Amino acid sequence: MKDENTYSSFEKGKPVIKIENLQKQFGDEVVLNNFNLEMFENENLVLMGKSGSGKSVMIKCLVGLMEPDSGRIEVLGKDISRLERTEMDELRAEIGFLFQGSALYDSMTVRENLEFPLRRHTKRMNIENTDELVLEALESVGLTKTIDLMPEELSGGMQRRIALARALILKPKIILYDEPTTGLDPITAKEIIQLMKNIQKKYKTSSLIITHDVDCARVISDRMILLLEGTNYAEGTFKELSTSEDPKIQAFFK
Repeated sequence: MKDENTYSSFEKGKPVIKIENLQKQFGDEVVLNNFNLEMFENENLVLMGKSGSGKSVMIKCLVGLMEPDSGRIEVLGKDISRLERTEMDELRAEIGFLFQGSALYDSMTVRENLEFPLRRHTKRMNIENTDELVLEALESVGLTKTIDLMPEELSGGMQRRIALARALILKPKIILYDEPTTGLDPITAKEIIQLMKNIQKKYKTSSLIITHDVDCARVISDRMILLLEGTNYAEGTFKELSTSEDPKIQAFFK
């Protein structure tokens, strides 16, 4: 187990995400320049980069919402460029996504927000077990009593927990976290980070965490990748990178 001062190694299994030589540009602006990334089973991999560095573009390419100019993306052993639309939809069901702003549907109750992905993927889930799955997901984030509340009745931290429950409800193999602690007070941010660790341990998920939060990266990461000028500039443990004498690497930790 990691605490805030030590960095345990995960047991490296097979890769669940492989990105090779990903290239994407808009006009003359090169956003991703032969970017490479590999993430393994049961790993918490943190990706750090400045605003506008290409993190969001990379994620959109990863889940098939944007087509790269060149390069190869493999998710759970499947080359996404070779998948038909229905196959890509099935693959997306294996990927949970915690959006930066939680992105709950304001007009739906907590129950309805969690039921939404179940309705979209009825082939993967027994619809008769919807109530059981919703309660299980809410229990995982400690908020079963909120099931019939509206998002506006929840605090920011509670909304983030509900969004995480929604990301979990299809029992994905991979979870993508987009700035999971942004906009939260320090105490709530720590609670969310601990919850992420608990979920990884319980469900054995592999997690790709995009964050600017150095404390989050320090506590949650098994390994880190630093995205700079469209490339994988450096990777290693938090300790290895944070103690680097390279000024470009040090800039990420100031």
